[in-house]
Amino acid sequence: MWENGIFQNCAFLVQLLNKSPAVKRAVLVNGGDSAAVSDGLMLQGSGIAVLSLAEALQSLDVVIEMSSLLPGEWVAAFRSRGGRVAWMRVGNDYVIDIERAMFGKPAGSLVSDKKYDAVWTLVQYVRSCADYFALTTRAPVKFLPHLWTPYFFDRGIAGLPKDQPFGYQPGRRRWRVSIFEPNMCMVKTSFVPMLVCEEAYRAQPGFLEHLRVMNTLHIKDHVTFLHFARSLDVVSHGITSFEGRVPTYAQLAHDGDCIVSHQWENEQNYLYYEALYGGYPLVHNSALLKDYGYYYPEFEAQQGGQVLLDAFQRHDTELASYREKAKALLAQLDVANPANVEAYTRELLALYD
Repeated sequence: MWENGIFQNCAFLVQLLNKSPAVKRAVLVNGGDSAAVSDGLMLQGSGIAVLSLAEALQSLDVVIEMSSLLPGEWVAAFRSRGGRVAWMRVGNDYVIDIERAMFGKPAGSLVSDKKYDAVWTLVQYVRSCADYFALTTRAPVKFLPHLWTPYFFDRGIAGLPKDQPFGYQPGRRRWRVSIFEPNMCMVKTSFVPMLVCEEAYRAQPGFLEHLRVMNTLHIKDHVTFLHFARSLDVVSHGITSFEGRVPTYAQLAHDGDCIVSHQWENEQNYLYYEALYGGYPLVHNSALLKDYGYYYPEFEAQQGGQVLLDAFQRHDTELASYREKAKALLAQLDVANPANVEAYTRELLALYD
């Protein structure tokens, strides 16, 4: 479940559709090779049913392609019996597809001749992906709300050691900062967050206890990254470490006070919601969330460093109001929010126009 955000997104969409007055039943379809669903997907007790492709072909009216790609012959057979097909695209596939083609990476979301009734996607991709999606699929592109609830996150938190509670703890003289960008694609990398921390550290070294740069084991020895990192005081002074992949809640509970983040055309991230849910200071550049956390614009790392220091000065005294604002945002994302249910119901019915 924690491998990437798309698995959670699939589950959240099923939970929302089961609240729609237009839906009799919403399920997950197992598009993989295994007949069994992995325990790692944390679906036990969720009430979410899982069908095989064969069962789905005979029993569903609508299928939403999301995490895995449906075989072309399956889609053709499903449509021949009157089924409708939407493609829910929740990654910046414009950038991902270009990178995979140019740099010899395994293929990702593939353009094909499959017939879709609509492409559903998120507001964060209006600029970079709208025409890419529309022209390659020959289908209308609809922008829908991003969904998040703490359902799975709370289950992860419940497994933490008792002496490592999740949630921001005020009163520390120095902050332990974490960077969680996956470094798998241009849209989310650690470079700008490291520069943000560098700017803050040069201005006020005493604020930083250490910096953990997660998800970097696969690039930490690359000569370009190595030279970049060694140019920074936060690295040469020995207060930065480069780490593997750890769930957000586990890293923050064990060793984190603040998240510094950066994205490029990918402004809606579960990482942000998880940080806000725990009351942690989130230093970020998402214009869609500029009223939440601590915002710096675009690639302006020097300004980001000043924003980080501002957060360090203000966060403890403003923690109550920070939590209230975060709570209001997370309520907007909830699968039970009537506005979200109405938006998805509207586009579901539009598949039959």
